[in-house]
Amino acid sequence: MSLEEVITEIQPLDTAVMQSARERQAQLTKPAGSLGRLEELSIQLAGITGKPIPFIKNKVIITMAGDHGVVAEGISAYPQEVTPQMVLNFLAGGAAINVLARHIGARVVVVDMGVANDIPTTDERLIRRRVSAGTKNLAQGPAMTRAQAEESIQSGIEIALAEISTGADIIGTGDMGIGNTTPSAAIACVFLNHHPKNVAGRGTGVDDEGLNRKISAIERGLAVNKPNANDGMDVLMKVGGFEIGGLAGVMIGAASKRVPVMVDGFISTAAAMIAVSLAPGCRDYLISAHRSKEHGHSLMLDCLGLKPLLDLDMRLGEGTGAALGISMADAACKILSEMATFGEAGVSNKE
Repeated sequence: MSLEEVITEIQPLDTAVMQSARERQAQLTKPAGSLGRLEELSIQLAGITGKPIPFIKNKVIITMAGDHGVVAEGISAYPQEVTPQMVLNFLAGGAAINVLARHIGARVVVVDMGVANDIPTTDERLIRRRVSAGTKNLAQGPAMTRAQAEESIQSGIEIALAEISTGADIIGTGDMGIGNTTPSAAIACVFLNHHPKNVAGRGTGVDDEGLNRKISAIERGLAVNKPNANDGMDVLMKVGGFEIGGLAGVMIGAASKRVPVMVDGFISTAAAMIAVSLAPGCRDYLISAHRSKEHGHSLMLDCLGLKPLLDLDMRLGEGTGAALGISMADAACKILSEMATFGEAGVSNKE
């Protein structure tokens, strides 16, 4: 299905089902509102899925990898070779995302969206959707062509729909790509209309000089490319990344099938900004897992109207925050489905 066709399938949340879930929450054996965000989350999940008592069984985290030409500007503390090395680590089960995915009973789907160097593996679990061998240097011109931007989003849609067709109840987003906080910050600057110094952070841990190079690269990228904030595809094309486009496609595809998306941190939120720009209706299907320690993430969440579930000073990416967020979503569903009502338990309700 084309992007346009998928967007037309995104429907508003089911308010009648949400009211049913809200009424059940009011009858559970606890003071009203005492479980806070878990109650809100269960009601949102009911509206997303169209089920008054939603459930989460098949948990999937889609971790997309891509490289970025802007690393030539000295904006990362790590070399680009780390990207394919970490992809191999994901496949071997040795990364943080693998540990947390096992902890919550989720599968990790690893996708090569545009890693610059070859990934030396015959592992069939690696989904190869490489648009190109990394983006071009956004500080000197467009990161990609418009056709490549469209391809990255289309790939994300197709991967999400494939996972949903095999039973995914919730999808978490994850990323891997040395230098990817720079295009993410550039995307945020466009939609927020903020100067890079208010958005860009230290990413992998660059020093003050590295941070200044990063801010300068974003400044030059915005000046030379002049991305149009009213055209998400233009923003992605000029200052984005292939994995960012892929994750935006995942979000749009999932929303079209009434499947909730647990959005990870800084990079995933930049992808969410692209997704919502292209398909405003998908916003209600997004759940922010956590507030990243990365500078500027709070501004991005506020812009999207997303309230993070957790605040743990995390800034790793990979989908690690999304895994923890999925655990919270699972708990919210179980509270709604497994907790007794006052009537069932023979407990007196509030007078």
